[in-house]
Amino acid sequence: MNFDLLLILDLLGVFFFAVSGCLLATRKGFDLVGSLLLGSMVGLGGGVIRDIVLNAGPPAAFTNQIYLLPPAAAAALVYFTVKNVQRSGRLLFMFDAGGLALFCVTGTLKALEAGMNPVASILLGVTTAVGGGILRDVTANDVPKVFDPKDLYAIPAFIGAGLATGLWHLGWLTFTTGAMATVVVFALRMLSLRYGWHAPLAARSWTPRRGQRG
Repeated sequence: MNFDLLLILDLLGVFFFAVSGCLLATRKGFDLVGSLLLGSMVGLGGGVIRDIVLNAGPPAAFTNQIYLLPPAAAAALVYFTVKNVQRSGRLLFMFDAGGLALFCVTGTLKALEAGMNPVASILLGVTTAVGGGILRDVTANDVPKVFDPKDLYAIPAFIGAGLATGLWHLGWLTFTTGAMATVVVFALRMLSLRYGWHAPLAARSWTPRRGQRG
């Protein structure tokens, strides 16, 4: 998978995550500037963390101006198209799942191409995928989805990062197989929301009270 294709997938991930941030901004009653900032934070945050860890110079978000376009496009799209804020929750989940799927694959592949070992590459891919979402939710005063006991967030990202690593080492990584890995992550994320799948709690004997979030 060449660099140009990775760049395209990376920009798509930025856009999907940025839309999720802008949608959350509308639900929180933020203004247009707040929407743009929150979208930029979630769209670029994971990639900035990834590039800092890779120690490959200044993060791409600050050296390549094209990375500024997806958050701006996302803010404009939400501003002109969202009519019913209360019904935008499903769209938020869908775009968030799309960003998660793309970033766990691109983050892993960038780590592998930088010479990191498979385990470190998987961990960095997951960090890239969940990092922006954590910044978004904390800023909007929500419980980050990765820490929500009623949700599956990091596990689909781990699966996608593992698939990308396996495909890369086997020499089977192409646009088609990479796209299939992202589809698997997206499908798992959406199915977990549909059927209420979640990981086991930290203590097996503990049961959360009704309505309690951890």
